[in-house]
Amino acid sequence: MSDLSAFPITKRWPAKQPELLQLYSLPTPNGVKVSIMLEEIGLPYEVHLVDFGKDDQKTPEFLSLNPNGKIPAILDPDGPGGRPLPLFESGAILQYLAEKTGKLLPQDAARRYQTIQWLHFQMGGIGPMFGQVGFFHKFAGKDFEDKRPLERYVGEAKRLLGVMEMHLAGRQWFMDDDYTIADISMLGWVRNLIGFYGARDLVEFSQFKSVAAWLDRGLARPAVERGLNIPKRP
Repeated sequence: MSDLSAFPITKRWPAKQPELLQLYSLPTPNGVKVSIMLEEIGLPYEVHLVDFGKDDQKTPEFLSLNPNGKIPAILDPDGPGGRPLPLFESGAILQYLAEKTGKLLPQDAARRYQTIQWLHFQMGGIGPMFGQVGFFHKFAGKDFEDKRPLERYVGEAKRLLGVMEMHLAGRQWFMDDDYTIADISMLGWVRNLIGFYGARDLVEFSQFKSVAAWLDRGLARPAVERGLNIPKRP
């Protein structure tokens, strides 16, 4: 394993245990994907809080790891070939960790790609659309007299929940009996939509019974419960 001191991010967030995977995150729906994953697979890691209130994500040190200035990001001292691997984008990190450990991603090629398609479904649809509902419903949306943006995103969120509902009917997880990175990618977003964003009634969540049952199963997992609160806010 190489010396992590060569990476500028370790100047702002020093690695106390440089032999461990370093996680730079915040407990948001995107951030908790990786902490949940790490808890599920049991891979030891060291966590660093990236405080948006202090604009940590805009600092040169953080941008050296993720030029897009978003969380989560990781620095794995034991990457491919035994060399450190810096990585950003939560979906890419989930897939990397699954392939690194051989966990939560089916080995069968067809099922593997089917799992990845649902991961991309979350990245391209669930995250952006649910996030916009949160913005226009809970946050700055109150400053806009024009309600068409909120209506547009609520309608799309309901459509996406309908897609999930149709697929999950009669299934325990997105890949039938196999809990995978597809489930991990979506749990925090659905939880936030009906909880923190306060949009349960807005999206008529009560009609999506299979989604609700899937969410309850996911939130009952001990690793999910732990991962949802990592890293701790000050």
